[in-house]
Amino acid sequence: MIIATVCARGGSTGLPGKNIKMLCGKPLIAHTIEQALSCSIIDEVYISTDCNEIADVAKQFGAQVPFIRPASLATSEAGKIPVIQHLSDHLLSIGLDHETIIDLDPTSPLRERSDIEACANILDESCDVVLTGCPSSKNPYFNMIEEKEDGYFGLVIPGHSSVVSRQVAPPMYDMNGSVYVWHRKSLKKGLWGGKAKFYNMPRERSVDIDSELDFKLVEMLMRERTGK
Repeated sequence: MIIATVCARGGSTGLPGKNIKMLCGKPLIAHTIEQALSCSIIDEVYISTDCNEIADVAKQFGAQVPFIRPASLATSEAGKIPVIQHLSDHLLSIGLDHETIIDLDPTSPLRERSDIEACANILDESCDVVLTGCPSSKNPYFNMIEEKEDGYFGLVIPGHSSVVSRQVAPPMYDMNGSVYVWHRKSLKKGLWGGKAKFYNMPRERSVDIDSELDFKLVEMLMRERTGK
């Protein structure tokens, strides 16, 4: 059994109420729920939220909300993996076995169904997790800098005189948080405790909404895509 999880906290400092903010005619979270439900490889879609309003919207669009997330897992410091593990453990406790977990971030609605399916197809017994990202606009070998111990600034990875442009620097990627796929048995390893594979998404499908500016950009791109 393959399940999709969507973790949607009620509190947001960057953009309050973003998970149910209306985007192109429907609540933000609804776009991700509909994507998941449209994937034939996904058997069930489950929401973990601490917010009754988000829960009601999620149910309205066809997702299942088995509980309201405990407050200890609903702080801004709470990591996503413990939240997914909590949901997975609950499902197992009520007899709903599942071998694969596809986590979809509700703030990344520009992904396509093909992205979800491609990530699921990449996961095999040679790896523990598949994660998504896009080519980075900055590169630590060329134009990403940090403050050094002496108080002056320099490249994050210095000493490579042959790197004279971004094009010849080793390729780097930004994680976009859009899709994660785990074997249930490897979820406890997190992202970096096992072997990770990567799925490269284009930048125009990799915008993560964390601010009003992000929201406006996603809205513009989505309207261009749909012609509405």
